[in-house]
Amino acid sequence: MRALVVASLDGPGAVALRDVPRPVPAPGEVTIRVHAAGVGWPAFGWVPPALPFVLGAAVAGTVLAAPPGSGHAPGDRVLAFCPTGGAGEVAVARAAHTVALPPRLTFEQGAASLVPYLSAYFAVVERGRLAAGESVLVRGAGGFGTAALRIARAMGAGRLVGAGEPSGDAGVERVPVDGFRDAVRSVGAVDLVVDCAGGDGFVDALRCLAVEGRAVLAGGSPGEFRVNRLLLNNIEVVGAAWADWVRSGDGRLAGEWSAIAGELACGALAPIAGRVLPFDDATPAALGLGRPGPDAVIRIAAETNPPVG
Repeated sequence: MRALVVASLDGPGAVALRDVPRPVPAPGEVTIRVHAAGVGWPAFGWVPPALPFVLGAAVAGTVLAAPPGSGHAPGDRVLAFCPTGGAGEVAVARAAHTVALPPRLTFEQGAASLVPYLSAYFAVVERGRLAAGESVLVRGAGGFGTAALRIARAMGAGRLVGAGEPSGDAGVERVPVDGFRDAVRSVGAVDLVVDCAGGDGFVDALRCLAVEGRAVLAGGSPGEFRVNRLLLNNIEVVGAAWADWVRSGDGRLAGEWSAIAGELACGALAPIAGRVLPFDDATPAALGLGRPGPDAVIRIAAETNPPVG
């Protein structure tokens, strides 16, 4: 089969379309005919897999084979999280990491939405403990930033502020990436910061917090800050490493998905809109890995059973 293979860790130029053996499912894994794959999110954690490996963390497609009792059957339209191996004509994923694709979503929409929405839900709701009416600052671009603001809105947040988030959703207060602290505080402090950018700006994000505010670091490195800063206004900082958390418990991804699937199915949460590239055109330059904005989705096979509703 064909797949996008990472041959070295020298940058996007190391990614190429190659012929590779079809993956063999391990016990408890589902085999999926991939129609679309999301490739822009580094989901393998802090330690890269052995080289070479197939790119791709989120897949959308139809089930070819599934283990008994998994809840999946051949022909089902599904989404799956597989930290690597998604950007190929066939992929395998743990049954516990495979969920039903809502009928109204296309394969491309599902592949673009799975990881951003679930990782954002983990950061905003499970780690950030967002309560209805609270104000939220999301710092960082890409599909995660868009998803975090939309999840916060769906969970009843009040004021929404985006620093570097380019989606253009209505109701979001836009502030500049540089100098965002003064822009945020000119209106008022926030209850929750969700930061996927890190760097020295993370300290400025802490300065945006209200009394007993929380900051969630969901990506990047936070730079250095004095721990006694947490004593100012009784704030707290927590991490949100979604991929590692999901891999450590079989029911976790399905539980998160059940919390948001209804919102996606009825349209309350709009699908993440990434750029869609045909498989043959998925060059490193076209993928634009790491570029601001929602990540690219690769269309690997044509839609054969389109969404309904």
